[in-house]
Amino acid sequence: MTRKSWHLDRRSFLKGSGVALALPFLECMQLGAKESRQEDIPKRLCSVYFPYGASVPADNHADRDWGWFPVREGDSFRYTQVMKSLEPLRRSVSVIGGLSHPSGLHIGGHDTGDIFLTGASFKGANYRNSVSFDQVAAEKFGSKTRFSSLVLSSDGGIGMPTRSKTLSFTQSGQPIPALDKPRQIFERLFGDEQGSKEQTRRRLATEASMLDLVMEQSKSLRGKLGKQDQLKYDEYLSSVRDVEKRVRRSEAWLEIPKANVNEEELELSASTDAPLEYIRVMYDLMYLAFQTDSTRVATYMLSAMNGKVSNQFPRALGLSSQHDLAHKAGKPGGFPRQGKWNQCLIENLAYFLHRLDDTPEGDGTMLDNSMILLGTSNSRTHNNRNYPLVLAGGANLGMKHGQFLTYNKGNEDQPMSNLLFTLLNRMGVSDTGFSDSSGDLSELYV
Repeated sequence: MTRKSWHLDRRSFLKGSGVALALPFLECMQLGAKESRQEDIPKRLCSVYFPYGASVPADNHADRDWGWFPVREGDSFRYTQVMKSLEPLRRSVSVIGGLSHPSGLHIGGHDTGDIFLTGASFKGANYRNSVSFDQVAAEKFGSKTRFSSLVLSSDGGIGMPTRSKTLSFTQSGQPIPALDKPRQIFERLFGDEQGSKEQTRRRLATEASMLDLVMEQSKSLRGKLGKQDQLKYDEYLSSVRDVEKRVRRSEAWLEIPKANVNEEELELSASTDAPLEYIRVMYDLMYLAFQTDSTRVATYMLSAMNGKVSNQFPRALGLSSQHDLAHKAGKPGGFPRQGKWNQCLIENLAYFLHRLDDTPEGDGTMLDNSMILLGTSNSRTHNNRNYPLVLAGGANLGMKHGQFLTYNKGNEDQPMSNLLFTLLNRMGVSDTGFSDSSGDLSELYV
C-alpha cells in the first residue's frame, strides 16, 4: 500500500520531553481513495433498538401514510411520513419486514427485547441468554481498538431477565452493563486516566494477579460441586474471564493516548429529562467512537421494555408513553400518534447516518464502511412477528440498498438470525451461521 509523506496514522501523537499528546482527527489520517486497500479501512457495526413495536396500519387504512413500512407503487415504493427523512439517503438504506426470532413466538410480547440480538430460547423457566451478534463481531475486531465494543442504553445497567436494559450479552449469555450518562461515556472514551501511568500500571498488575489466583483456585473447587452448582459456577468463571480480558486490554493500551476530541461541540449535560437532546448526543458519541476508531462495534438500547425512564420519551413531543402509544395504536388517531414517535426515531437515525455519510473515508464515506441496524422486536404490541427494521450503510462491504424487502410468506417469517448472520458474514466474521439462522439474505448484498 502506498502511503504519502503527509499521511498519518489515526493514533499518531506528539512526543517530547517525556510527554505524549494525542492529535485530533485530521483529514491526512485517512488514506487516499486510490492509494488505500479497502481491507485496511475499519469495518463497523451498530445496532439500535426501541420497544413496543411500530405503527403498522393495514394497507387500506386511512392512516396508512403514518405506517412504518413504505407504500408499494408498482415495482417501486415510496416512504411514508414516518420514513420521509430517509429519502436523501435512499441509496444507502433498506427497509425490511417479515423477520422475527422463532423463539420469540413462545414468550410474552414485552419479553423479546432480551433476545433481539441473540435469538436465544426462553422456554419455561429457562432465562439463559446466549451471545449477542455484536459480541461475536467484537471478538473478531476488538483487539484492533481500545474498546472491543461500546454498549449504551437510555436506562443504563442490565435490568432483569425479559426486561433487559442492555442489548449486548457475553459468550456465556451474561448481560453487559450499558452506559447511560453522556459525560461518563465521553470520559470513558476520551477522558484522561485517573492517577499517573505508573499508578495505573500497578493497579492493573494487582487486578491481574488477583484474577490469576481466582482462576487457579477454581480448578479444584469445581470438581466438588453438584451439576446445578457447576453451571452457576461456570457462569461466574466466565464473568471472571471477561474481567480478565478487560484488564489485559487496558494493559495493552496503556502507552497509547486516547483520541483528542473537543467536548464543547457536545451536549454532555443532556439527560433523559430532555429526551430529544439526549438521544442526539448518544448518536454523537457513537459517531465519535467510530470516527476516532476507539471501537468498531456499538449497541444502543434507545429504550427498554418497561423502561421507567425511556418509556416516557414521547412526552417530549406532547404524546403519551411508548407503552400507551402501542396499546392504543388501533384506536381512532392511534396510528398517527405512534407514527409521530416513530418519525422522531427515524429523524434521529437519519441525523446519525448523515454524519457518517458526510465523513470521507477511503474510497467512500464512513457510512459505506459501517452497517447500521435500527429496529424493534414487535410489529404491533404483543405481536412478536414481522419486526420493523431499517438497515443502512455497508456499500464497501457489498451491501445493496434502496430496497423495501418483506420476507414473510403467509403468516410465516424468516428467522431474524438470518439477517444477523448476513451482517456478520459481510464483515468477514462468520460463514457458518449465527444462533438459529437457516441461511443468509442474499437480496441484501451484491
